[in-house]
Amino acid sequence: MKNGRILTILFVFLAYAAAAAADTVTLKNGDRLTGAILDSDGKDITLKTDYAGELKIHWGAVASVTTDKPLYVVTPAKTTVTGVMTSDGTNVVIHTASNGDVTVPLSAVTVIRGQDAETAYEKSLHPSWLEGWKGGANLGFAIARGNTETTNLSTGFNADRKTLNDETTMYFGSLYSTNDKTGGGTIANSIIGGIKYDRNITKRVFAFGAADFTHDALQGLDIRAIYTGGIGYHLINTENTTLDLLGGINYTHETYSGPLAPGLSGDRNLVGVTVGEAGMHKFGKTTTATEVFYIYPDLTNTGQYRMSFDAGTVTQIKKWFGWNVTLSDRYVSNPPVIGTKPNDVILTTGVTFSFVH
Repeated sequence: MKNGRILTILFVFLAYAAAAAADTVTLKNGDRLTGAILDSDGKDITLKTDYAGELKIHWGAVASVTTDKPLYVVTPAKTTVTGVMTSDGTNVVIHTASNGDVTVPLSAVTVIRGQDAETAYEKSLHPSWLEGWKGGANLGFAIARGNTETTNLSTGFNADRKTLNDETTMYFGSLYSTNDKTGGGTIANSIIGGIKYDRNITKRVFAFGAADFTHDALQGLDIRAIYTGGIGYHLINTENTTLDLLGGINYTHETYSGPLAPGLSGDRNLVGVTVGEAGMHKFGKTTTATEVFYIYPDLTNTGQYRMSFDAGTVTQIKKWFGWNVTLSDRYVSNPPVIGTKPNDVILTTGVTFSFVH
């Protein structure tokens, strides 16, 4: 019996000690909530509790806050101070280990981070090049037999890595189609791919470099490689919508095979101007649309130009699985191979397997 009472007293003592060690948020209605403060955006404070998970509490409903563990508070001067924190509903006071108490008006506080959030934030400032990627691979396949004998295969890949200072995007797409019933053989054989890197100079202005590659067997194009460098401007840059304007200089190398038009070479090296734009918009929580348009006026042969347009939508059905539609258009004003058209359009749809690293 005596041992039982000792265990009960010990249990109660430990329970009170755990409660005392927790962060405490006192509401203006008198309720007291305990747990661990994760972060705050200046409008809401996130408290992780054992009994209700994560709670978002509006600062306007908070009477006072007392923390047991240090928090990281960003001041109006954009400096970060660290220490246990108290709040009286008007000011927050950070009790630092080396600089004494730092008082900040609650209305001026925009960021508060717990240890885990601070670790993640600091890591995001200097991620390795292999971290932060997201994207997906898609596959489309169709086959018909009977009155027709057609086979269509489309593949694609896209990846994006965006940090506070730069962004890298990669893309790849292909379409292969045959019609064997009529003896038509291959009726489409196109491959498109590229990479683009942006580096912020200021909040709005960035430098970029890009490389775009195209192969189109039916146009007689063995390879077109366009290398571009220039300056861009973030016209719109929000979480749900972005729009960039771009301009620069490019070097283009093209190799064609097949009967050439008189006076035109199948191996061309050209210098031109690059003008374009790139945009993204999120529709709700599941669908994202992107588009990129470039026009390349030729300085080597004045009056000639090339254009490229890529657009697509991805709708997430599951976190790792979705549906996509992509459209790619490549135009050259004066194709050198006799009988070929200047414009080729690829429209594909299929399933997407997403990834995040």
